[in-house]
Amino acid sequence: MNALKCLDVTHNQLTHLPEDLGNLPNLEQLYLRHNQLSGIPLLKNCKNLKEIHLGNNQIRRITAEHLQHLESVSVLDIRDNKISELPEEITCLSGLQRLDLTNNDLTGLPFVLGTITSLKSIVLDGNPMKSIRRDIIMRGTVELKKYLCSRIEDPQPVEPTNKGIQNGGDTGIVGGSGEGLKAHDIQQSKSLDYSNKKATSVPDDIWEVAMKAGVTSVNLSKNQFTDLPSNLILLESTLKEFNFGFNKLTKLNPDISLFLRLTTLDLRNNGLSDLPRDMESLQDMREIVLSCNRFTTLPSSLYEMKKLEIIFADNNKITTIDAAGFKNLPMLATLDLQNNNIEQVPPELGNCTQIKSLLLNGNAFRNPRPAILTKGTLALLEYLRSRIVS
Repeated sequence: MNALKCLDVTHNQLTHLPEDLGNLPNLEQLYLRHNQLSGIPLLKNCKNLKEIHLGNNQIRRITAEHLQHLESVSVLDIRDNKISELPEEITCLSGLQRLDLTNNDLTGLPFVLGTITSLKSIVLDGNPMKSIRRDIIMRGTVELKKYLCSRIEDPQPVEPTNKGIQNGGDTGIVGGSGEGLKAHDIQQSKSLDYSNKKATSVPDDIWEVAMKAGVTSVNLSKNQFTDLPSNLILLESTLKEFNFGFNKLTKLNPDISLFLRLTTLDLRNNGLSDLPRDMESLQDMREIVLSCNRFTTLPSSLYEMKKLEIIFADNNKITTIDAAGFKNLPMLATLDLQNNNIEQVPPELGNCTQIKSLLLNGNAFRNPRPAILTKGTLALLEYLRSRIVS
């Protein structure tokens, strides 16, 4: 048993695990999904462990004792449990790259989570978050980590200043009293949240305040926009995160390529089938969300964004995978192509070893079989490489 590298006991009725499980020095992947476990196993001597999959159990609590032996783990999947708190000792997982906390009972996160430099993907859907605003979570992992880090040292409140703020002063309302925003909030947070208003435009005075405040983040999701707001160009030199999800886009304005500082772009739930070729100029892009659109292939401009770390393109109509294109993205860590129309997975995709989370469920292909997919990314890539004809 000491030579064992992968252990899969999913879909059983396990309520506990033997202590000897923690004495498998060569174990790299551990699959414990869909059991009745109430805690994380104590794995003191599994020094080579890379992936732990504990989704769909009855786990309520994670202790420091269990985390302190997992420094080599890069993927921790604890989705669909009953966890209400994540301890600060999560930082013991110094090599963690993907953390899936979907569908738990978390109301907040430890601020030190943002200090794990290797962490590329945090998935939080289905948690009753109270201490972190939804718009911050929707900006993606990079900005969530920045927010968490910013809270480690709680700064003293900054006294309001009138500099650069007009239209009623820094505590005044801009954009009208009904759907208006506080000018001071925009200035202090450097973010503009005009989401969920069924809007087709944003009042001019809001853009004026945003420009003077040097806003870096804009959330216009869940509205009725059919094109980029013309005044968005006022933020050309400062905008880093842009959430334009849940709108009515069928085509993305080429002007998006002018925002050279963009790092995060969320276009989920629109009607897009392509992106402007000029978007290849966005060389600081790290995360792009294209979920729930009408893409039949991933736009070629993506393969020119050398800093891209995360691509969410699930729930589209994509039919093919461009392995050479993904090989061209040295920092790509998360690739989600679930629920598309992919009929074949090229074996060459296995050479994209930079990918740490590859999600392909819900497609038309027969190989790799579901049993291979459930083993996780490392096993999937290894399987694909074994299929390459030399």
